[in-house]
Amino acid sequence: MSEATTRGIKVEVQAQYIPSRSAPDRSQFFFSYDVRISNVGTEAAQLVSRRWVITDGEGAVQVVEGPGVVGEQPLIAPGSSFEYTSFCPLPTAYGTMHGAYRMVCPGGDAFEATIAPFTLAVPNSIN
Repeated sequence: MSEATTRGIKVEVQAQYIPSRSAPDRSQFFFSYDVRISNVGTEAAQLVSRRWVITDGEGAVQVVEGPGVVGEQPLIAPGSSFEYTSFCPLPTAYGTMHGAYRMVCPGGDAFEATIAPFTLAVPNSIN
């Protein structure tokens, strides 16, 4: 589980390995991750884009950027939250992800909400 709060936007992420969608003999490991974005601040903020940095177990880095998350650009009011699940395939049994969400407040002020690093790992693959 990872957790970070930036300007009242709290981002929590929990990842899990999905063996039914993986093929270890072909170096295909599939992970899902659940994200909860909570507004613990006093001002609404809209998630307009994302930037993920994905590093596999061999150190190869992939950057994924784009508008919104799962086809949405949610406006998160104070005291509310937005949750979604997404997926990440890796060629290794271990990796990490981190990144940021670009948030825009109603007055036009923008900031990057940090997504703290979290681990993608097949159970018992890390000693």
